[in-house]
Order: sequence, then C-alpha cells, then structure tokens
Amino acid sequence: MEAASEPDDQHTASHSDTDTNTSPNSLMTTKELQEYWRNVKSENKTIKPLFEIPTTRIAEDSCSRYVMYQVIIVKTGSFDESKSIIERRYSDFEKLHRTLLRDFKEEMEEILFPRKRVTGNFSEEMINERKLALQDYLGALYSVRCIRRSADFIDFFTKPQLEEAYSCLRGGQYTDALDIFLHMLNLQEKLSPHCPALTVPTLCAILVCHRDLQNPADAFEAGEKAVFLLHSHHGHKYYVPLLEAMIILAYQLGKEFAAFQEKLREGESRQVQLRAVTLKELVVQEYTH
Repeated sequence: MEAASEPDDQHTASHSDTDTNTSPNSLMTTKELQEYWRNVKSENKTIKPLFEIPTTRIAEDSCSRYVMYQVIIVKTGSFDESKSIIERRYSDFEKLHRTLLRDFKEEMEEILFPRKRVTGNFSEEMINERKLALQDYLGALYSVRCIRRSADFIDFFTKPQLEEAYSCLRGGQYTDALDIFLHMLNLQEKLSPHCPALTVPTLCAILVCHRDLQNPADAFEAGEKAVFLLHSHHGHKYYVPLLEAMIILAYQLGKEFAAFQEKLREGESRQVQLRAVTLKELVVQEYTH
C-alpha cells in the first residue's frame, strides 16, 4: 500500500482529474474567493482524511436489528472545525467490500474486512472490536490511490445523503435540502482533492436552493465557486446552464456580468445541445435512476 498523498497522476475511469490553477481569464476576481481556492489547493498537497468510528448504536426496523456505526471524517495536518459525520450499518460496509473486491481484486488482497459471526454480534465486546476494525478498514482503503478515487468508495460516504437531498429539492423542501448539500459539500471536498470538479453538481444544487429561498447573494457565491472549477471544462454539462443562471443573479445583485456573457458565448460555441435546459432542470435530474 502507498501513502495517501495526492500528487498529480493517472486518474481512474470513474473520476477524472481537473486543473484548478487560476487562468488569467478566470471570472474569479474577489480576494476572498482567490484566497479560498489558494487555501484549498495548499491543503490538498498535504492533508488527507482521517476516519474515526467513536460511537455505535443498536437500531431496529420491522424486519431486523442491526448496529449503526457513526463515522467521523476529519482532515489531518490542520485543525478541522468542520468535521463530517455519517452513519452506516455493517451491511453497508459489507456491500462496499464486495463491490471493491469485484473491481480491485488485486489491490484488495491485503485489506482485511471484519467478518460477521454466527453469534455475539450485539455484545459490547464484539461491537467495540468491529468498530475499531472497520475504522482501520476505511483507512486501509484510502491508502490505495485507485480505490480512494473510485466512484464506489466516494459514494459509500455521500450517496445516501445526496439521494435524500435531491429528493427534498424535487419536493420543494429547499431548507432541508440545503442543509444536507452543505454537509455533503464539506465531505466531498475532503474525499476528492484529486478532482475538485466533482463538487460542481452539489454547488449548483446549493445555488438552486439558495435562489429559491430568496438568498441571491449566497446563490451567487456558490455559483462563483462552481464556475471557477469549470474554467477549463467548457464541455461540462453544467457549464452553460450555470453561466446562464449566474448572469441573471449578477444582474439582480447589481454585479458585473459581461465576463459571464463572454464565457457563455464561448461555451455555447463548443457545445451541441438538442434542447436548452435550465440549471434547475439539470439539477433535479440527479439521482433519479
């Protein structure tokens, strides 16, 4: 296994790399935004996630009784005041393990997964033992570059909550959706420093939520970050709808929007679309299959 540093290198088929260096023509001109991304790029060079499972709880539904493991993801190398917290049950870990064995059989050979036992699965001793084993398991997975960059690994941490968030958004529950999206954005930034553009759909969903909650300034801020991440990805499906939304927001806020219009013309000239879609139409299509 290798150290979990993040130098530029070959990427997996699931997640492509992106260049996050600011171009001279970048729309991002505010000192705050430039400083934000300088910090992100600096942190990505040395900081990796640390996985902790401090607590568990026994849950029940109509069919079964099971243990829920609280997973905390924090950044090492600096004080992380925005730790990410999720809950997963043993069967979720088991499903992840089976999937990774299918796709990364050779890389998984030395990674140990705590197996189920016939009896004693709910004893305090067994739960504590498995809790530590699962914590080590996540760390071992992250130490292998092709695994930590795979869609299945990242989805283990984000997919259930993102599905819930998009469902809330489609149902008009924008406040609930926004809370989840903001939490997931924080987590995605920890898990995908190799490809920051993976956060673009979440940033666009945050824009839509803020906009529909009548918070145009916050919507604009989220959109600025997304535009910055796509400055070298003009063919990205979000690029043109995002710029169209940003032009409207900039106009509403009394901000300069000529640069967005120029980017939009460039983007439209490079894309062939059968039907123009709005940013919201694109966002609500996520996690529908």
